[in-house]
Amino acid sequence: MRLQKHLAHAGVASRRASEKLVFEGRVMVDGVVVLDPATDVAGTEHITVDGLEIASPTTQARVVYAVNKPAGVVSTARDTHGRPTVVDLVDAHVRLYPVGRLDADTTGLLLLTNDGELAQHLTHPSFEVPKTYRARVEHPPVKEATLRRLREGVRLEDGMTLPAKARALSREEVELTLREGRKRQVRRMLEEVGHPVVALQRVAFGPLRLTGLAEGRARRLTAAEVERLRAAGRPSPPPRG
Repeated sequence: MRLQKHLAHAGVASRRASEKLVFEGRVMVDGVVVLDPATDVAGTEHITVDGLEIASPTTQARVVYAVNKPAGVVSTARDTHGRPTVVDLVDAHVRLYPVGRLDADTTGLLLLTNDGELAQHLTHPSFEVPKTYRARVEHPPVKEATLRRLREGVRLEDGMTLPAKARALSREEVELTLREGRKRQVRRMLEEVGHPVVALQRVAFGPLRLTGLAEGRARRLTAAEVERLRAAGRPSPPPRG
């Protein structure tokens, strides 16, 4: 198995992020820094990332945690500026990585896991796993014509967005469900239609909702919840010929 795939299966990060870790010289195999992510490994080697040993994906239990991220907490496994990270909110005995990201000033539901395949499924654009956000905006009220624009797609500097579900919860609060995950997409869409965001919270990720989880707290998902996440979004794309 290629090294980057092995790291992904062990829950270190997605394949693309694992490839980057290797290129940066942060991965060692049997005490030697490896810079080629395509290097073949059997899984019996002593593999470390940033000096921490990586358990074999065949022996390490796969876990998923839901976190209600507060503002000011960053969505990374570590932060070079010493800011608190979402990983700090989970009392787990395995190495966890965030599934996607939320901006530091965005609150709400974020998933952490050591299951690289599940993380790939939940974040890859081809699966279009829906994510739902609630935004408090400027210049209320949000009119039906504006909601219609959001539903049809908004043209941003990086292209047209996919159609979204959109509804007004109050004069100044909007709920959006997206099936893509561009950088700061909700904020950019609402600014484009004339309603800059004042506060933003993710309230659902696929079938999983934030309900009952206090801010700053985390809980491990049940096996049934994990299976529902695996089934979220579009069916798996056919294998390449």
